[in-house]
Amino acid sequence: MTGGGNVFSDSYVQARTRFLQSAREAGLEVESKPHPLKGRDGEELALDVARDGHPNAASVLIVSSACHGVEGFCGSGVQLSALSNAPWREHARRRGVAVLYLHALNPYGFSHLRRTTHENVDLNRNFHDFSRPLPVNEAYREIHALLLPEEWPPSAANNAAVAQRLATSGEAAYQAILTRGQYEFPGGLFFGGTGPTWSNLALREVLRSHGRRAARIAWIDIHTGLGPTGVGERIYAGRDDAVALATARQWWGGHGATPVTSIYDGSSTSAFLTGLMCGAIYEECPQAQYTGIAIEYGTLPLMQMLQALRAEHWLHLHPQAPAALAAQIKRQMKDAFYVDTDTWKEQVLRQAGEALFQAVDGLSA
Repeated sequence: MTGGGNVFSDSYVQARTRFLQSAREAGLEVESKPHPLKGRDGEELALDVARDGHPNAASVLIVSSACHGVEGFCGSGVQLSALSNAPWREHARRRGVAVLYLHALNPYGFSHLRRTTHENVDLNRNFHDFSRPLPVNEAYREIHALLLPEEWPPSAANNAAVAQRLATSGEAAYQAILTRGQYEFPGGLFFGGTGPTWSNLALREVLRSHGRRAARIAWIDIHTGLGPTGVGERIYAGRDDAVALATARQWWGGHGATPVTSIYDGSSTSAFLTGLMCGAIYEECPQAQYTGIAIEYGTLPLMQMLQALRAEHWLHLHPQAPAALAAQIKRQMKDAFYVDTDTWKEQVLRQAGEALFQAVDGLSA
């Protein structure tokens, strides 16, 4: 992909404006699903959808950003780069693949520098049949109060207690407890909700509208926050299905790329998660053969990233915090999920570009 740092934006407002402009310049119509709330600067929020390709194409590639709002700075850059890349667009057209760009699945989080939706829900833990019992995360229950103390920065006693927990369980187990999803504490970290969020419902509408005529669907969802800085881990995103995983590894594991990992076999830097967004594909587009990955770009070391999440969640629970502290926490949050350097941005675009071409080749094989 092309564009360098020029395709990366400093705010949701700028990212959305540029996405709409890029779609227009590419001759594409944009379907916007307005969000019910305003952005951080009072701006309109929306999930914006641009389709590049025939409306009845048998093969569709979805490229999405900002499932976890603040991670949208990275994903939006990838989408802007793709929209302005004539050779890429021509390659997809020649192969008969329509490309569906979903800009800002969680526009509220993108604008407000939050990972969660306006309901304080982790969108990638929100896809359940809510008429049935939800998963129980007993281990999270034990540390919820420890993670979100009454004061920030945490006291020496809180830091010591967290350090003791880490020493007892180990970093990987600590990560798994926090991140797998919990459905008991609405104000807590990685809350999966007790019903479908606005973003969940909006995404399902898009999938029904654009995916039900497709025989084959691929999905690349852009994420940040885990793994070595600048490395785009390709994480299988689908049901625990050996055949589908093998297909994903065949499509995206070649040409010197990092191998496709999985939360099901323990090969991913991500822990096992519940309520994954990719589950919507099977429900809304049951006729389609589906293959998907999340590309997870590393930013900061794991514990620094989790500390930034704790701080931002604390701020959400304490909106009257001093302005200077609030600003510092928000800067820390953005830095934890977006590395504003030319080197990192170049790594992002190079790896994403390769994955996009591989997806089209896989769909059309």
